[in-house]
Amino acid sequence: MSTYLGMPSVHPMPEHTPDEPLRWGPSFPAAAHDTLRDPQLRVNLRKATHTIRDKRLAVTAELPDWEDLRDAGSGIKAAAMAALPELLEQLEASVQARGGQVHWARDAAEANRIVTGIVQATGAREVVKVKSMVTQEIGLNEHLAAAGIEATETDLAELIVQLAGDMPSHILVPAIHRNREQIREIFDARMGDAPDGLTSDPAALAAAARAHLRARFLRAQVAVSGANFAIAQTGTIGVVESEGNGRMCLTLPRTLVTVMGIEKVLPRFEDLEVFLQLLPRSATGERMNPYTSTWTGVTPGDGPQEFHLVLLDNGRTRALADEIGRTALHCIRCSACLNVCPVYERTGGHAYGSVYPGPIGAILTPQLLGIGGLDPHDPAASLPFASSLCGACYDACPVKIDIPTALVHLRDRVQHPEGRRSRPSGWAAALGLVALSMRSGRTFRWAGRVVPVLSRVLPRRVRRLPFPGSLWTASRDLPPLPRQTFRDWWSAR
Repeated sequence: MSTYLGMPSVHPMPEHTPDEPLRWGPSFPAAAHDTLRDPQLRVNLRKATHTIRDKRLAVTAELPDWEDLRDAGSGIKAAAMAALPELLEQLEASVQARGGQVHWARDAAEANRIVTGIVQATGAREVVKVKSMVTQEIGLNEHLAAAGIEATETDLAELIVQLAGDMPSHILVPAIHRNREQIREIFDARMGDAPDGLTSDPAALAAAARAHLRARFLRAQVAVSGANFAIAQTGTIGVVESEGNGRMCLTLPRTLVTVMGIEKVLPRFEDLEVFLQLLPRSATGERMNPYTSTWTGVTPGDGPQEFHLVLLDNGRTRALADEIGRTALHCIRCSACLNVCPVYERTGGHAYGSVYPGPIGAILTPQLLGIGGLDPHDPAASLPFASSLCGACYDACPVKIDIPTALVHLRDRVQHPEGRRSRPSGWAAALGLVALSMRSGRTFRWAGRVVPVLSRVLPRRVRRLPFPGSLWTASRDLPPLPRQTFRDWWSAR
């Protein structure tokens, strides 16, 4: 959707585009261990995420019915997921009735074959693309390149990532890990037609990208897009963006191919009234998107004369079958959860090893891959544990996805696949004692009296404890214990 020209300098990333965009690199703990060594990364991520976060808070505070809008969005998405098969069939009929063609893809390989076949049938050797998470999910650009077709990303941040041979590190701002000077170097080395003497001034970088893309817009015969929304009632597809590149892709080429995750369908056109208020405020902190494009099938003499809609499953029906985990399919890709997450803010997006980083990626990626059957040592199996469970993501989510509850649920599925319970362990015994202390107010009060006693034994922050306490201090400190319980403090006042 946009880029932020002023971001981090150094941090680990894949050496080349991975074969599995949903799963690349080591586990989250191993990757985060490396990224946490870069203090500049944390400083710059904090600056960027807090800037977007503050803008979001300002524009959502303007609406007296913001919470009602969130409830409405949550309700619409829940109803859509409950009636997904019927809505998809209705969408197919509506698109076909208006001159479009619909294709069904069970997985990434099938979607790639379909899109490549459509492009080859036109005789085109290049396509222009609107920013699309789902085409990154399936590795479409690489599949097209293997067939001799050049795909050009036209969103500025996506273009930076593509030219660098990189992976996105944020849903909304995929080049957030690159700073201005790095972007200038990438343009100089990879763009081919970058102007001489290009500086790192944001306006100069944007002008260079605009000139680079203009010729491609004018000669492209095929465009590929994702979809923010699709309306079952009318067959209308919608894309929102901030730069105008999407509008060029959606109107100039003769053939338009939209690849859409099946969860993006909405029942009625009126539902856009809710989501076109929720999405821009949550994503970019704007009251409305600068460019909102909608199209319905084919209109003779106006815009693309051939329209293909590819409906992608790729693990979504598997996620749909999980009563709790399915809430990840409610996501509208605003990235608000990333911008408030203390874990993402410190580790960055590449530590998640997936095109879907942050809190939503921690519950979406494992389900798309089939978390119930994942080996506990699979890198994706570590993602549900990449959270402090602070709940900030739930408070920020415009459609009220309860990410903390989903994380706990998926953690249990990783630990106990297919419902199998593991053998007793020291960790389980310790948690059992904690659970016992919290079963009633009386037991919790007596358990709390132990803490002031321990505070005399451990008066300061502890960085190392003997076993079994070392299991805790190996990855975190033990903070100073309070000398007084809250109950005692309250009683004294």
